[in-house]
Amino acid sequence: MIRESTPGDLQGLLELYTHLHETSLPEDSEHLRNTWASICTAPGYHIIVCEEEGQIVSSCVCIIVPNLTRNVRPYALVENVVTHSGFRGRGYATGCLDYARKIAEQADCYKMMLITGSPSESTLRFYRNAGFSGEGKTAFYQLLHFSPDN
Repeated sequence: MIRESTPGDLQGLLELYTHLHETSLPEDSEHLRNTWASICTAPGYHIIVCEEEGQIVSSCVCIIVPNLTRNVRPYALVENVVTHSGFRGRGYATGCLDYARKIAEQADCYKMMLITGSPSESTLRFYRNAGFSGEGKTAFYQLLHFSPDN
C-alpha cells in the first residue's frame, strides 16, 4: 500500500533510512521529536511510504516549493528515495515516485526534480525509467557544516 506518512511512522522511516545512507538510528531526543513534528505539519512537505505487511519498505520525500517564475507555478523536489534492501526490484520505489508525481501535478508544479549521488548505472537507469532526465541540466550542491555523520 502506498500512502502519505502519518505521525506514527517515525520509527519505521528511521529504520528504513538505514538502507539509504544512515548507519544507525538517531538518538531519541527532543530535537528529533521537534523535527518530526515540524515535518508532519509543514505545508507542502510530503513523505510517501510503501507499506507491506505493516512494515515501511520504501519511501521518498516530495516537497512543493512556491515559486515566482514559470507563471507563478511551484516546483517539486524529491529526496530520500529508498527501498529496504530485502524488498528491492518489486516496483515499490517507482510507486512512491508515481505518487509524488501525482502530488506535484495536483499542486500544478511545472517540474519535479531530484539529485542522486549514486554513480551506479542501475540507479541512473531506475530514475530514467521513472521519467526523470539527466540531460539538459547540470546539478550543483554544497554540503553545509559537513561532518562524518552527514
